Amino acid sequence: MPMPAARRRRRLPDEVRAAAVRAWMFLSCTLISLIVATLASYARSWLLTPALMATALGVFGTAWCLLEILISRQIAAQRRRGPNSADPMTGSRERRAGPGPVDQPRLRRV
Repeated sequence: MPMPAARRRRRLPDEVRAAAVRAWMFLSCTLISLIVATLASYARSWLLTPALMATALGVFGTAWCLLEILISRQIAAQRRRGPNSADPMTGSRERRAGPGPVDQPRLRRV
């Protein structure tokens, strides 16, 4: 039995892709600073305070980037729909002509 052809995903717009890359970069730097803070706490080092501050800033930056992804996706979707479109579903998915209403046979009471 042949496998169905995979649906091709649409490429993300440039601003959404850039925001996603920034979010991954912030997340990776945050995780690295968290590891440094953990190791500095084990070693009772003076690096603990700067590492914790970097971790806190990284969490804030990651949340900011995730919000930026959501906003840029909404903006890209509005651009795709076109200007002055009144219907929010305009341009989303094409409607398929499905079967019409089915008439149910009525039962007679005897």
